[in-house]
Amino acid sequence: MKKVLLVCFLFIGILTINAQTKEELQTKKAEKQAEADAALKEVKALQSQIDALPGWKIGAFGTIGGSLSNFNNWYAQGSPNNSSGNIGFTVNAFANLIQEKFFWRNAVTSNLNWVKLDDKDNPNDDDSFKPTTDVFNISSLYGRKLNEKFAISGMGEYRTTLLDNFNDPGYLDLGVGGTWTPTKNLVVVIHPLNYNFVFSSGDTVFESSMGAKIVADYTREIGAINFKSNLSTFQSYKSSNYSNWTWTNSFSYKLWKVIGIGFDFGLRSNKQEAVNYIQNLDPTDGGDPNATFDNVDNDLQTYWTIGLSYKF
Repeated sequence: MKKVLLVCFLFIGILTINAQTKEELQTKKAEKQAEADAALKEVKALQSQIDALPGWKIGAFGTIGGSLSNFNNWYAQGSPNNSSGNIGFTVNAFANLIQEKFFWRNAVTSNLNWVKLDDKDNPNDDDSFKPTTDVFNISSLYGRKLNEKFAISGMGEYRTTLLDNFNDPGYLDLGVGGTWTPTKNLVVVIHPLNYNFVFSSGDTVFESSMGAKIVADYTREIGAINFKSNLSTFQSYKSSNYSNWTWTNSFSYKLWKVIGIGFDFGLRSNKQEAVNYIQNLDPTDGGDPNATFDNVDNDLQTYWTIGLSYKF
């Protein structure tokens, strides 16, 4: 009986010691967590002070997406023996010089995508990667500050394709006006004096004209999320047929270190491009060499890309 009581007392003592040890560890953990949270808050405050200092601010992030497949004797589909692939990537980069009396903001956006389908039973098919999504945009904005939120500014913006029909068409906007920066993340450009140069080869519907340029760019990093949205519009004074707008958006969510998930989508409206496309399309596919602005629908242009993201 004494031995049983002794064992019971020892067991109760061990449980008490373990409970005390667990409570002590939990208390220490809470103290350390509070210290870590305070240190993290201090680091964020210091980073905000660093970001507010004059000088160059440089950064970039992008999305990489792709897939490859191979089929042999897969009789359920039309081409039982084929290999296919899809590869694409998006890059958003900026280099901004922010000084007390002026700023110089530079940005590059590019979205490129290739796709292939190799039918192994057809020796005459094209088994190379063909460009599909093809977007390139570079801009440079210089402003002389009137105060913290308003500046007199001048901007150049160039848009084209890189993989197919480079600079055909190509768009170059040069203009002057004002820039409003209500927050450090939002930049709004309003240039009522802007000339839209349009470059193209041969006899086409593309025409340069004077107009107003409006750009709104919002870039933000919130924790593990990177976000960029850019709306660029040109309103022609000559004719609404020569007006155009493009809206691009990029999202990136960090999963591990610099790797994450990215999603990009873009919208565009450009009637000159719509008419030019119909005029050069094969008549068997709906083409019409006599198409004009009056008989062609200006359908909304769209693209999207999803895949792994990488923060540079």
